[in-house]
Amino acid sequence: MQQLDTEKQVAKYLLDIKAVELQPNMPFTWASGWKSPIYTDNRKTLSYPEVRNYIKQAFVNIIKTQYPDTELIAGVATGAIAIGALVADALNLPFVYVRSSNKTHGLENLVEGVCHFGQKTIVIEDLVSTGQSSLKAVDALRQQGCEVQAMLAIFSYLFAISTESFEKANCTLKTLSNYNSLIELALETGYIQQSQLSALLDWRHNPDTWGRNEE
Repeated sequence: MQQLDTEKQVAKYLLDIKAVELQPNMPFTWASGWKSPIYTDNRKTLSYPEVRNYIKQAFVNIIKTQYPDTELIAGVATGAIAIGALVADALNLPFVYVRSSNKTHGLENLVEGVCHFGQKTIVIEDLVSTGQSSLKAVDALRQQGCEVQAMLAIFSYLFAISTESFEKANCTLKTLSNYNSLIELALETGYIQQSQLSALLDWRHNPDTWGRNEE
């Protein structure tokens, strides 16, 4: 029950501060070209002390209870660098972050900071969509010799492709909230109407083709 409470509370925060916006009748267009009834920018959570502290503490609680032997916190650039650093600070642990691509100068690092072979590592992410960029960070850390115990993310769309990708990569993913909890809360609070529910659920199952017939 506690986990459900956390999922709903994080979902409420995200809606309240407009880190997540739902527009099933006026879809957004993602950089990938996908049409979407939802847009997420979890970096907005950093601007609200109550929200960022709740998220930070939720991550800390998971790590303390489920991964007490963690030795390193890694944030995924750029959205999870700040929250990852806050988590590392709260746990008094070393912190590194993983770039989306290698630097083109200097040491051409992909992992920024100091990590050591065999370090038990928790990766912090702000949002998991297809999982490709998130798992690229996991792979970069593993190539440095880190023992990735899990990825913890603020929010996931729960796409089937991301679930399959994490299973294939043998990487555990735990999220504070997710699309299902968000939609359930949005319906309960009147943020969306019952008539909009089917479109929102259809998108989750067919995100790459959703909305195309309306163009």
